[in-house]
This record gives sequence, structure tokens and C-alpha cells, in this order.
Amino acid sequence: MQPRHLAELLGDALSDTPAVLVNGARQTGKSTLVQALEPGPSKREYLTFDDPGVLAAARRDPNGFVAGLNLPVTLDEVQHVPELFPVIKAAVDRRRQPGQFLLTGSANVMLLPKLSESLAGRMEILTLWPFSQGELRGMREDFIETLFSKRAVNWSSKLPAQPWREMLEAMVTGGYPPAVARPRAARRDAWFESYVMTMLQRDIRDLASIADATAIPRLLSVVAARAGGILNFAELARTMALPQTTLKRYFALLEGTFLVQLLRPWARNLGKRVIQAPKIYLNDSGLLAHRLGATVERLKMEGNLAGAVLENFVVMELRKQCGWAESRPELFYWRTASGQEVDIVLENREGKVAGIEVKAAATLGGGDVRGLQALAEAAGKSWVRGVVLYAGTEVVPFAANLHGVPLRRLWCE
Repeated sequence: MQPRHLAELLGDALSDTPAVLVNGARQTGKSTLVQALEPGPSKREYLTFDDPGVLAAARRDPNGFVAGLNLPVTLDEVQHVPELFPVIKAAVDRRRQPGQFLLTGSANVMLLPKLSESLAGRMEILTLWPFSQGELRGMREDFIETLFSKRAVNWSSKLPAQPWREMLEAMVTGGYPPAVARPRAARRDAWFESYVMTMLQRDIRDLASIADATAIPRLLSVVAARAGGILNFAELARTMALPQTTLKRYFALLEGTFLVQLLRPWARNLGKRVIQAPKIYLNDSGLLAHRLGATVERLKMEGNLAGAVLENFVVMELRKQCGWAESRPELFYWRTASGQEVDIVLENREGKVAGIEVKAAATLGGGDVRGLQALAEAAGKSWVRGVVLYAGTEVVPFAANLHGVPLRRLWCE
């Protein structure tokens, strides 16, 4: 089993919390992770609701099902049985012993009203994403902690050279464990195609009734073509020839099953972060490349396409790292009416701000940091530093806290 950085956090959560939920998209390795846990003083029973018999028993009598469990227990794919959550809530309220219930789910319960009402304040929720680049290479990334370091950062320690083609291979492969296990691009494409169909037939249809079976895969492709762009429901509805109400419902299903991710705008005024439109991304650059038909050779020829896939790749690598970074920052983007923008803004719990620009170019110029300089001015005393992640091999100093840094710094020390 490939070690997962979330394992330590999961062990900590089970040591002091009665119920813990590990959620994330299908095939990210949730079942493998929870079954690989050390059993502890009591052997943990494992049941999955992908088993028709277990699913039928839980749906028929949720109260009797929970009452008959041998605790501690792991319940896999709990989104299939939403009626179980109030019963688990009641069981937890009666007995607060840590680690009783370990749940996994392939739907984001905080976006599903019926489930989030039952869970609020009663269990710890962790998200497992596809493999990070550090996990694939057996190293724990500390890029975010370095970014927010209060000391001066020396980005110049020598890194082994990485050919651009190798980076493109990482981008089109992505981090889904079954895709990573397939070295041939054609076999990865076959897996991604069946994956999308399985999501439609199982998880998405469990969450809502869909009249047009082709609508969700088409919408995923339409969103993929706009990855890194501003979410515009009116434009998406016109493209899909769907009413906006239907389009929004379908989009919510993609978001609820973790396939689509949103990046909210950053602003000093907290209220403005909510009312402005977010940017959209897919949860994995491999899935994005598949939906776009973006091969390594095509990315080498089409710079704009390579830039879009690379930005999605970096956003998701940072989102994964935020899950175990001690500073637990949130991710945003920044854009002003006058046209100043920064691809990614991170703000930690102390309110400190860092900015990241992503460039597919192998060289940098002064114009590549103008957005970061403007963000630094807007952030004022909250500003920490800015980085341009780019395809070159050298660290480029623009100022004391503003550098161009090779992309490999995301996961290499």
C-alpha cells in the first residue's frame, strides 16, 4: 500500500472523536486507507454499503442495523444510506467513546442538506484526494509551511533537473490510484472513461434523478474546457441548452461528488468573497486531460492548453497539501476590476497572505510578477511572500520575498 499523508490525521481523529468521516471522490483510496489502519485494542468490524445485502439491511431498519453493530465499526460508502446518519448521531450522543464509528463516503456531506444537518458538530470530517506528487514519490511535502515561514526562505538549494516532458506526464496521469497504476496512456483513458460512467450510474444517480443520462458527462467536459475560468451559470446553460435551474442542479452533483472544485475570490472585505463568482477546476489533472483529449504531445504543442492543465494541477496539489499543513490555509484567487490578478492566494488562520502565479514557460520576466506585487500592496501588513511556479530550472529573485521557483519545489525540499 502506498502510504497516505492523511493516515496520521485519521489516527489522531479516531483517538479523541466518537465518529470520523473520510470522504472524497470514488477510487481515491478511501477503502484501502481505512482497512489498513492498525486495529488498536479492539478489532474494528468492516462493512460496505456497496454490498447489496448490507445496503438492504440498513435501509430496511436503520435503528436495528446500528443497534446490532459490533463497535468499533467501519462503514464504507455511507452516502448510499442517508437515513443512517440520524441514527448514528443518536448513538454518538448516548455514548461519546472515541473511535466508535469510522465512515467513508463518495459524496461531500456538507453539500447535502439532509446529511450535513445530522453531522453538524458531531464528527470530524477528513477529505482524501487522489495521490499527491509527494505521496507518489514517498516524501511529505512542506511547500505551504515554507511559503508561510516567518524566516527568510532560501529557495536556491539545488534540485535535480526535471525534463518538461516528465512534468507533462505527471499532469496527464494525475493522482487517481488506478490511473497511476496504468503506465500506458490508452489504458488510462479507458479507465477514466469507465470511471465517469460508473460515477453516473452509481453515486450521482443515488443522489438525484437525472432524466438525460448523457447530461452529466457532457457537463463535465464543458466544465473541463473552462477549467481555470470564472463560473458563469448563464453561459453554461446556453452551451448545454438546459434551463439554468437544471444546470445548477447537475453542477451541484458534480461538486457534491468531488469531481468539480471551486476557488473563491480573495478580498480584504470578507463579504465580497461570498458574492463574487468562483473559478472552476476539476479534482484531478489526469481527469481534466482525459476530458480535453490532452496528450503529452498535444500539450507540448499547445501552450495555452498546457497552461490550463498545469494551473489545475497546481491548484489541486495545493488543496491536498492544505489538508495536512499545520497552518491550514484556505485557497482563493484574486482579480480586480482593473485587470490585476493572481492565480492562487493562500490565507492562513492568522490572516497572513501568500500568492502564487503558475507559468508553463521556461523563462520569466518582470511582467510575470506584476500581479503578485499588486496583491502584496493590497494585502498590506498581512503579506508574507509571493512565488511564480514555472517550468524552468533556476530560482529567479525579483525581491526579498518574491521569487520565481521551479515547479518541482511543490513537492521537493
